[in-house]
Amino acid sequence: MKKLWLVLATLLTLSLTGCGYNTFQSNDEQIKASWSEVVNQYQRRADLIPNLVNTVKGYADHEKEVLLGVTNARAKVGGMQATPELINDPAAFAKFQAAQGELSGALSRLLVVAENYPQLKADASFRDLQAQLEGTENRITVARNRYIQAVQAYNITVRSFPSNLTAMVLGYKTKPNFTVENEQAISRPPSVDFAPSSSRLPGEAAGAAK
Repeated sequence: MKKLWLVLATLLTLSLTGCGYNTFQSNDEQIKASWSEVVNQYQRRADLIPNLVNTVKGYADHEKEVLLGVTNARAKVGGMQATPELINDPAAFAKFQAAQGELSGALSRLLVVAENYPQLKADASFRDLQAQLEGTENRITVARNRYIQAVQAYNITVRSFPSNLTAMVLGYKTKPNFTVENEQAISRPPSVDFAPSSSRLPGEAAGAAK
């Protein structure tokens, strides 16, 4: 009897191996690791925002709508739980993606407004925060690309024969991924041109921003 169970266990192991079971496990671990890095980089960006907003506020306090937009977008992102379970829920993943995209847009508008304030552009703290933000946006892009590739590999395994049979038996389903449109948008990190604005007076710039 023991020999029969041993034979059955061996056959089951070989069957699962041949049908992509081990590949599923490997791909799933890669997705989790990649997702963790995406979340870490998004959190790094969120941590930079309070100081960035306060620095801009010191020179452009009347730009309340733009400043409030960034603050609200950050609060919306902070209120979402980026748990590992989120990557298995298409609706929750879409909301997370939309919230991060909203924050990216708000930051871009803030940095565009900063162009109108030469004294702000010359502030050492602002320049340092802007450099850190650009570096973080680049790291977000890299992390997202790795996640996209990991999910693509997993989804191909789910759909391909004979591993799709294993997926059906064990309940493995394709995972949601970042959209192409969103990826194109985030691949252009917000930037500030620190070229001298000698042609504009501070008063004129502020008036143009209103």
